Amino acid sequence: MNSVDLKEDLQSLLSLENTHQNLSVPKLVEKILARNEGVLTSTGAVRATTGAYTGRSPKDKFIVKEESSEHKIDWGQVNQPISKEAFDRLYTKVVSYLKERDELFVFEGFAGADERYRMPITVVNEFAWHNLFAKQLFIRPDGSTPSSNEKPFTILSAPHFKADPETDGTNSETFIIVSFEKRTILIGGTEYAGEMKKSIFSVMNYLLPEQDILSMHCSANVGQEGDVALFFGLSGTGKTTLSASASRKLIGDDEHGWSGTGVFNIEGGCYAKCVNLSEEKEPQIYKAISFGSVLENVVLDEETREADYDDTFFTENTRAAYPIEMIDNIVKPSIAGHPSAIVFLTADAFGVLPPISRLTKEQAMYHFLSGYTSKLAGTERGVTSPETTFSTCFGSPFLPLPAHVYAEMLGKKIDEHGAKVFLVNTGWTGGGYGTGKRMNLAHTRAMVQAAIEGDLDNAEMITDDIFGLHIPLHIPGVPDEVLQPSKTWDDQEAYQEKANFLANEFKKNFQKFSHAASDIEAKGGPLV
Repeated sequence: MNSVDLKEDLQSLLSLENTHQNLSVPKLVEKILARNEGVLTSTGAVRATTGAYTGRSPKDKFIVKEESSEHKIDWGQVNQPISKEAFDRLYTKVVSYLKERDELFVFEGFAGADERYRMPITVVNEFAWHNLFAKQLFIRPDGSTPSSNEKPFTILSAPHFKADPETDGTNSETFIIVSFEKRTILIGGTEYAGEMKKSIFSVMNYLLPEQDILSMHCSANVGQEGDVALFFGLSGTGKTTLSASASRKLIGDDEHGWSGTGVFNIEGGCYAKCVNLSEEKEPQIYKAISFGSVLENVVLDEETREADYDDTFFTENTRAAYPIEMIDNIVKPSIAGHPSAIVFLTADAFGVLPPISRLTKEQAMYHFLSGYTSKLAGTERGVTSPETTFSTCFGSPFLPLPAHVYAEMLGKKIDEHGAKVFLVNTGWTGGGYGTGKRMNLAHTRAMVQAAIEGDLDNAEMITDDIFGLHIPLHIPGVPDEVLQPSKTWDDQEAYQEKANFLANEFKKNFQKFSHAASDIEAKGGPLV
C-alpha cells in the first residue's frame, strides 16, 4: 500500500452518497438527535456517553515503525511500535468498515492558529457527535488560504470497529495508531472523543520541533500590555482556574506552539473538565456551554435535562467541548508574542514545596522534565495516601520525541527571550494532606499576579536548603510566614522528613534522564 492508495481510499470515502461533509452545527445536532447518539440539554448542548471507555487508552496507542521516523521516536511504554504491515491490514479493514456505514461525517479544518505553521486535517467519523466534537475542538476554515506547506493529516474514526489482537497486532480491541509517513491516524474500539484531540496533539509534538517550534501542553493568556504568560500543570493543579482572568485575554487553554515570533494556540476550542463545575467557581466555562457544545458523560436531570456536574455516575472525567469563541475574553486569532512569564503549577500534597519560587534556567528545565504533582487518596482505587506523580514536560503521554529535546528547546527559548519561570504550589501548607490545609486561592492568585506582572523580578529572595528554590520574602496580599513552608509546620522534624522524602522522589524519577540531562540535574535539582 502506498500514498496513492491512501489518497484514492479517502477520495472514495468522501464521494460516497452517505457522506456528509462539513455540516453546520445545527445540521450536526439534528443528525445526532435523529440517530439517538445524544440528547439535547437545557442549554442546547449535546450530551453523549462514551460507553466502557470514559478516558484515553494509553496502552492501546501505537506509532508505526517507519524508516523516516524510526530513529527519532522515543520508543517505550508511551510510544509503542507497530509494524507497517499491521497498520496496512487494519487500515484496509477500517476503510472497508466505514464504507459499509449508513452515514459518514467529515470535518475539514486545521491545527495551529498561526497560518505559517498550521496543519490541514480531515476527520472522518462513524458518529455524528464525534464530528461535532471535531468541529468544536479544531480550527474551522475561514476562507483564507493557509501559507503552511504541511500535507494534511487524516483521522479515520470507527468506534464500533473492534480489532482482533491475535491477527491485528494490537493489545486489545481498541487501537489508536499514528503513521507519520502516511499521515493517517486510525482510531477504533473506543467511543471516547478525546482520542482524536490528543492524537493530533501528539502529531504536532512531532512536527513542530522539526520547525524549531516548541510544542507545549499548557494554557496561555496575555495582558493589556501584550505580556504573555504560560501555565503548565497536571490535572488538579489549578491550570484552568489560574489562567482565566478578567484582566487578561485567553490565548488557549491546553495546547500551544512557541515559534520564532511568539505563541500560538494549536486548537480552536476548549475541552474542559466539568466535574463539580459551577458558575461561581468557573464562570467562563459554565457560560460557554451552550448550543452545539458537547458534554461527555455528564449526568442530566431526566425531567429538566439540566446538567448535574456534581454527579459522577459515569466517570469523574466528565468533559465539555466548545469553540474558544464562546469565551468572552479571548485573543482572536489565538496568537500573541513571546512569553515574559512561565508558571509551573503543582499540587504538593506533602506540604513541603514553597507556594511560589523563582527558578533558574536549569531549575526550569529540571522541573519541566519532572512534571511533578501529587495523586491524592481516594482519586484512584488502591490509593490510600498521597503519592508522587511525574509526567514529563507536563504531558508525557503525548510526546513522540525524547523528553530532553523539548527541555532543551525550552531552555533555549528562556535564554533568547528572557522569560521568568516560577514554580507555584497550589497544594498543602502547614502539613501534608490530612494534617495541613489547602493553599488559600486568594493568596495563590496574588502570588501568580505578582509573578506575571514582574513584581518579583527584583524581590528579596532566600534559597531553600533542600530543594534549592528561590523564595520571595514578601508579596503584597500574602502573609510572610506562608511563603516559607517550614514556618507553617508545627513539627519541624516532620517537615524535614517529608521534604527529604520528596527530594529523593524527584531524584529517583530523574534517573531516567541522567544520560541526557546530567548537567540539568546538577544545577537544577534538589540540594540534598
